[in-house]
Amino acid sequence: MGSQVLCHMASSAVRRLSVKARPHSRRIAKTTSPAFDVKLFLDSAGLGRKLAKFAKKERVFAQGDAAKNVMYIQEGSVKLTVVNKSGKEAVVAILGPGDFFGEGCLAGQAICMAAATTIASTTVLIIEKKEMIRALHMENQLSDRFIAHMLSRNIRVEEDLIDQLFNSSEKRLARTLLLLARYGKPGDPKSVLPKMSQDMLADMIGTTRSRVNFFMNKFRKLGFIEYKGQIRINKSLLSVVLHD
Repeated sequence: MGSQVLCHMASSAVRRLSVKARPHSRRIAKTTSPAFDVKLFLDSAGLGRKLAKFAKKERVFAQGDAAKNVMYIQEGSVKLTVVNKSGKEAVVAILGPGDFFGEGCLAGQAICMAAATTIASTTVLIIEKKEMIRALHMENQLSDRFIAHMLSRNIRVEEDLIDQLFNSSEKRLARTLLLLARYGKPGDPKSVLPKMSQDMLADMIGTTRSRVNFFMNKFRKLGFIEYKGQIRINKSLLSVVLHD
């Protein structure tokens, strides 16, 4: 009889310990679960994504290539260009660190609508379409980051259209130089731009090379820029854009 009482007391004690231990173990499991790190995801290769390095002026993809990946720029700069049937090329965007491109595949685009070429040595994270869709569905932080990028890109496109319709070529050039220097983006702006030709700048703002040359010399004389091979942007260039 005594042994039965002892066994009953022991089993009751074990149950009480188990009841107390279970919530505690759940708390440990919850606190040790790793949080999703957007930067780590976008900075590292893994299943369904890989890092690729491109030299200056190297083609990332061509207009008409199969659209099957989303790209994320870690370092460097990329220009997007389109060519019409007569062979005329236009620069539609200059992208830098933190920008996505190739996202049209997520909306059902079968081919790339533009060509992507590096302006400087560039490191790109290439994310397969299926992996990007999976991550966007599963990871809220990445989804928020991507949506913010797309909204920002949409606002930029609208501003570019207004700029083309209503502003002078001088103001369009000043705005383009400031955007290339990433004024208005998070972090410090870049004072020195990647080397680019006046022809490229003319294509971007919709004017002639001679007009770009004229305004670049004007900006230099006024101290808005320093122009010796590379273009160094001074904050005073903002006055051209803000002046009515």
